[in-house]
Amino acid sequence: MIQTVVKRDGRIVGFNREKIAAAVRKAMLTTEQGEDEALLHRIVDRIEYRGREQSTVEEIQDMVELELMNSPRKEVARSYIAYRNRRSIARKAKTREVFLEIVEAKNSDVTRENANMNADTPAGMMMKFASESTKPFVDDYLLSEETVWALRNNYLHIHDKDYYPTKSLTCLQHPLDRILEHGFVAGHGESRPTKRIETAAIMACISMETVQNEMHGGQAIPAFDFYLAPYVRRSYIEEVRTIEQLTGLDLKHLYEAAIEDYTARDLDFLQGDERLKQHAINRTVNRVHQSMEAFIHNMNTIHSRGGNQVVFSSINYGTDTSAEGRCVIRELLRSTYEGVGGGSTAIFPIQIWKKKRGVSYLPEDRNYDLYRFACKVAARRFFPNFVNLDASFNRHEKWRADDPKRYLYEVATMGCRTRVFENRFGEKTSVGRGNLSFSTINLVRPAIECMAIAEKSLRIERYFAKLDELLEITARQLCDRYDFQKTALAKQFPLLMSALWTGSENLRPNDTVESVINQGTLGIGFIGLAECLIALVGKHHGESEEAQQLGLRIVRYMRDRANEFSERYQHNFSILATPAEGLSGRFTRVDRKQFGEIPGVTDKIYYTNSNHVPVYYKCSPKHKAEVEAPYHNLTRGGHIFYVEIDGDATHNPQAIMDIVDLLDKYDIGYCSVNHNRNRCMDCGYEDAEEDLKVCPRCGGRNIDRLQRITGYLVGTTERWNKAKLAELHDRVVHK
Repeated sequence: MIQTVVKRDGRIVGFNREKIAAAVRKAMLTTEQGEDEALLHRIVDRIEYRGREQSTVEEIQDMVELELMNSPRKEVARSYIAYRNRRSIARKAKTREVFLEIVEAKNSDVTRENANMNADTPAGMMMKFASESTKPFVDDYLLSEETVWALRNNYLHIHDKDYYPTKSLTCLQHPLDRILEHGFVAGHGESRPTKRIETAAIMACISMETVQNEMHGGQAIPAFDFYLAPYVRRSYIEEVRTIEQLTGLDLKHLYEAAIEDYTARDLDFLQGDERLKQHAINRTVNRVHQSMEAFIHNMNTIHSRGGNQVVFSSINYGTDTSAEGRCVIRELLRSTYEGVGGGSTAIFPIQIWKKKRGVSYLPEDRNYDLYRFACKVAARRFFPNFVNLDASFNRHEKWRADDPKRYLYEVATMGCRTRVFENRFGEKTSVGRGNLSFSTINLVRPAIECMAIAEKSLRIERYFAKLDELLEITARQLCDRYDFQKTALAKQFPLLMSALWTGSENLRPNDTVESVINQGTLGIGFIGLAECLIALVGKHHGESEEAQQLGLRIVRYMRDRANEFSERYQHNFSILATPAEGLSGRFTRVDRKQFGEIPGVTDKIYYTNSNHVPVYYKCSPKHKAEVEAPYHNLTRGGHIFYVEIDGDATHNPQAIMDIVDLLDKYDIGYCSVNHNRNRCMDCGYEDAEEDLKVCPRCGGRNIDRLQRITGYLVGTTERWNKAKLAELHDRVVHK
């Protein structure tokens, strides 16, 4: 006898015989003979008593069809089947519309969800077909009822939900030295230990490319300079050996000769060992430069997965003060400044300079010259961004200037802002760790729901009650996903779980990853703090001290709850200042449909990213820093401070240095600088001329702007969704 029914969305409800009766009655009324109440009740009785105790909707409908076909009223059966088919088609209509957008290569929010992927190519289309097909499966079979409620009511967004069934993790800071020193086996290929700089640069690409196929988020190298530095010296020794072969001389005493800096110099007026040594240095510098060129070129051309999608890659560097490390940094910056192809700005990897007093920031620091060069490069090429190792929350008690592996205690970040450092279950480090998954709360919607409460204190009190409920749901959802992820086998991630993730070296192929993935983090993100504050107190945090204090109270409350969740569930929970791309428009679209256009809240087609001051708000970089800085300590899952500067920054590296100084003054963790950069889409020509219409190189008129969409660059705004294009249009210069 049927007691409960499993609905299509996975919910379990009590059996209701009247629903079956209503459906059969509706089918009967479409026929000439009309309703037959006695037959109707006999059919419902037989289904109720013959069905399984817990039956699905489909099983019950199949039984209705069978009973009607076995009754004298065959025409009712045909009507019922036709109605059932129409309902099935109606349910699939939304999927059909989405698929047609993909098939017809329409420029829509579906096909422009990820600006780093070309959804118009065959591989990109297949990627989107898979993505859009998988999400309903996740809703129906993998999510709890409360999570589905939060999703459907626009309170919550699960990032990379299409990857949920794969059990993959989000991102990783690669301990590149492990595979450079020991080699690796992944898939059908294997690699020997690395010997020279060219191979090391290639292996850096391969490491990120391979693991990108095993994870759903970004890939980063936390200490690019430290990892590649040993191969500069080895390449130098190779050059000395080549000279030995050519001259017959014994030059072993030059192998480990002291080298202050690997800088190319003219050989004129040099004699003896000095001349031979400098020749080897010159050759080495050239090899390092070519290796860095190849590295950047590969990271912008190697497709890691469907959709012509290159690796979402980041590299951190700047604190290796050895001559070899400085050579890697210098030639990387030179190659970045020169550009790729015909001189175009490289989109990847996102480069991140590690700012550190005593190392790479002050005039007396060993790497200060490279820091100035980095600012010059950023003024032309947007990268590098800057992570502040001197921020109070980025310091490590074990860091020592004379430690050759001090990079283990330096925070590293992903270009899109993801930060992993603190660790309840092992060493506090970024290396060999990453985010497991993250979900984002819509801060605006519960604020809109509280707007009708006249008394401000009651309005805010009610808001925090709603926020608390959403935080609880989000924490449970992340734990559910973790419990699903931990059942994956190590062999499902051949490189990640054999050589790179912390502790994975102890796993056998058929072991689950449960024993090691707790080293990662679970991120609770948020979006729309500015609009939330306008809804609650009438102004955003950039224009009102009252709003600023409430904003800090909200995010501090989220941080405190995350700490409680860490204790309760024994995971590394963190709060993330979400880098919303497609999400910034989706949340707003749904809220505006229900609540209408609310001035300052839903009157634009996007919500402001995380805790940023709205892009349209005119203020100085100093004011923006003062407002946003306190949120960085609260959002240790990731954050970014950015400034829009005016005009051509190419010849004004001091403007970049002034922004980096704000990090030091206001305890900011991570920043980037935006400025104008035009790109001819026909020939790749770039300049910073305001409102360029015609390319001076080829005469083409296909001119686009090179800009950051969240934390990363996009080569063409053609791949931006409508919400982010609207946000781009609204951005103002901070001056």
